[in-house]
This record gives sequence, C-alpha cells and structure tokens, in this order.
Amino acid sequence: MSHMYHYATVSKALDDLNENGYTYDFNLHTDDIIKNPHHYEIEHIYRYEGDSNPDDEATVYGIKSSSGKKGVFVAGFSANSENDAARILNEITIKGRNR
Repeated sequence: MSHMYHYATVSKALDDLNENGYTYDFNLHTDDIIKNPHHYEIEHIYRYEGDSNPDDEATVYGIKSSSGKKGVFVAGFSANSENDAARILNEITIKGRNR
C-alpha cells in the first residue's frame, strides 16, 4: 500500500480515485478477490468513522489487479455489511503494513 489519505466524504474519495483511473467497481465483482487475493494490491485506503453510529463507518479501497485493472471497493463496518471480500482486503492491508 502506497498511499493513505482522508477526505471529508466517501463520495469525494471515490471521485478522486475515479479521476486517477480507478473506475472498476470491485463491489460488483467480489468472486475473484475472494478466490485469488494474491492477484490484488491495495494502493489507496480512505477510512471514515461516524460521530456516534458505527453504521456510519466505511473504508474505501483503491485496488489494482495483477492484470492492471484499477478500481474501488467500499466496505462498511456494520454487521450487515461485512462480507468475505471485505475481510480479505482488510487482511491484505494488515500484511502490507508488515512489509
């Protein structure tokens, strides 16, 4: 992981990533992330915390695949939003810190 920024809103982070070529929506295509996590590198992370409600928390990932595809994945922190792809991306993030 090379960059971590903070923007005021999730939409601002998504706009910035889109302007930098992160146009693919990995939220709609999670199967390959789950099956082949080693094909993905997290290049950008944006974290958002709600003032009082955990449902307001989110992480925006700027991801690049080994094939060169660049896109985004948005993960919420509420119990209902947790999925396998979000867990895998979090693990990739943690491994990236240990390098």
